[in-house]
Amino acid sequence: MNFNLTKEQKLIQAAAREFAEKYVAPAAEQIEKENRIPESIIKGLAELDFFALPYEEKYGGANAGYDGYVLVLEQISRVCKAVASLLSVHTLGLGAITKFGSQEQLQKYLPKCCKGEWLASFAFTEPGTGSDPKQLKTSAVMDGDCYILNGTKRFISNGNFEGPMVLFAIDAESGRPTAFIVDKFCTGYSISEPWNKIGTHGQVLLDIYLNDVKVPASNLLGNLGQGYPILQYGIGFGKIGMSASALGGLGVALEESIKYAREKTHRDGVIAKFPTIKVKIADLAISLEAARWLTYRLGCMANEIKDQEEFIKTAALTKTFVTEAAWQGSRLAIDVHGSYGLMEDYKVAKVYRDAIAGPIVEGVTDMQKMIIAGILLKD
Repeated sequence: MNFNLTKEQKLIQAAAREFAEKYVAPAAEQIEKENRIPESIIKGLAELDFFALPYEEKYGGANAGYDGYVLVLEQISRVCKAVASLLSVHTLGLGAITKFGSQEQLQKYLPKCCKGEWLASFAFTEPGTGSDPKQLKTSAVMDGDCYILNGTKRFISNGNFEGPMVLFAIDAESGRPTAFIVDKFCTGYSISEPWNKIGTHGQVLLDIYLNDVKVPASNLLGNLGQGYPILQYGIGFGKIGMSASALGGLGVALEESIKYAREKTHRDGVIAKFPTIKVKIADLAISLEAARWLTYRLGCMANEIKDQEEFIKTAALTKTFVTEAAWQGSRLAIDVHGSYGLMEDYKVAKVYRDAIAGPIVEGVTDMQKMIIAGILLKD
């Protein structure tokens, strides 16, 4: 058991921090206002192989593991969570393809995705279903050597970029959820205007419309009717990204609170002397330390998954703890700043807005707890 970063991990971490501070931070305000990530940022991510981190070199990957991926997301999310989310969703989609895809599918999609020429997506949620697989309405009907897909997907990230989308539909043969790889912007594929979210501006959420979309039978991911296991396993990779992104924001909440407490004066000294402020700072530090090691552990576990249920359980409990800690921690940071924490001039206001979504997206907290308990109580 070694809690020290290797030389390679330190280099990856340093490269991510440098890129974040030198290129992402100056564009963060523009991203926030325009709700769009500049092409120059996406190109920079690609040049550093950040789209390729956990994948094998034979497919164009960087072979840096999910531990390296976690280190990168933590650093980038410190300055812009939207950019970290772009990477997170991309890696979620590719994680599912890597695990369940055929060699033909891997060779078709991974090289371009690793280069950042294509960005992957993951589409399950629908307008009337939320996260309940039994309520899916998107349909898939066999027609010769193709499946015809019809339906609407809601709150989908990266849907405005070319590349593969892992999409779930009810196939007519099994009557159960099945996973398909859809090439975005194929005939019959269209998107809505972006949803106007509270936070994480720059991470565009869209509705996806499928109107008689033809998907080759060779793009079936896994087996017919086996969509739910693919969803559960695949979304575990998304929870790695969610946790790492939340971790970066929690780190900023602590740093900004320490800085403000040391500088803000009241009566005859700085507010850092007050016991109530000290307790909040300590609570933030405790949450950050626990969240960091849970997230790092999950990244290491994802490199070599020996027990699928253990991975699903660990991903659920990590996502639950870390995103809740980031949300509550950002609220503590607001408390430390007092009324100033409500002002746009202070970083903690944005950290708070960006943290709100964490316990809700990619499976609400109560659902994660049901997954954890279900595995623990299983006979």
